[in-house]
Amino acid sequence: MYSVLVCDDEADIVSALEIYLSSAGYRVLTAHRGQEVLDTLQKEEIHLILLDVMMPVMDGIEVVRRVRENSNIPIILLTAKSEERDKVEGLNVGADDYITKPFGADELLARVRSVLRRYTMLGAIPQENENVYRVGGILLDDKRRRVELDGEEVVLTNAEYEILRLLMKNPGKVFSTKEIWRAVWQSEPVGEKNTIAVHIHHLREKLEITPSEPRYLKVVWAQGYKIEEGK
Repeated sequence: MYSVLVCDDEADIVSALEIYLSSAGYRVLTAHRGQEVLDTLQKEEIHLILLDVMMPVMDGIEVVRRVRENSNIPIILLTAKSEERDKVEGLNVGADDYITKPFGADELLARVRSVLRRYTMLGAIPQENENVYRVGGILLDDKRRRVELDGEEVVLTNAEYEILRLLMKNPGKVFSTKEIWRAVWQSEPVGEKNTIAVHIHHLREKLEITPSEPRYLKVVWAQGYKIEEGK
């Protein structure tokens, strides 16, 4: 049974999320403050965090930043429509996905299943064919879920890893944002352009010497993204 940690400073939202997730078979732990999330992670095995952005004392963005210091556990942000900048910042510091309030049970559970599927199943099942992919100085060992740049390990979030994996398995092939979303999130695209752009930007910061002049991760105008070894 997967354990999901829900954190929101509004008790009604926490109660609703607990009902949705429990009815779907998840073990649910709850919190109402950012520090409670960090404390719970020290004591419990958590497989996914649902985290509100706007909270007093320590907001969701800061919680993501602190969690990412030690863990790649999946994090889905709960945001309001007016918090577009928070969505982008959350993805930048390591969140895997976001859901905009108000949302229904079906959307919530679909996002949770998708993120958990990427996190657990894709990392646990080895590929039948070659597991190691290389483009220039970038090496991706899919069996160990390890990425190296010029021999040095690079730590990626789960979403970043899955996007890089897709591109490295198909060097030179251009993928649209919708194609990347469907392959990584295994669901129909929702706000995919901004989400994919942020993850690509973050990958460039980690894998490119000069992110503004990428050698590997290229954008093809009006078409999408690809990976190749440039000169």
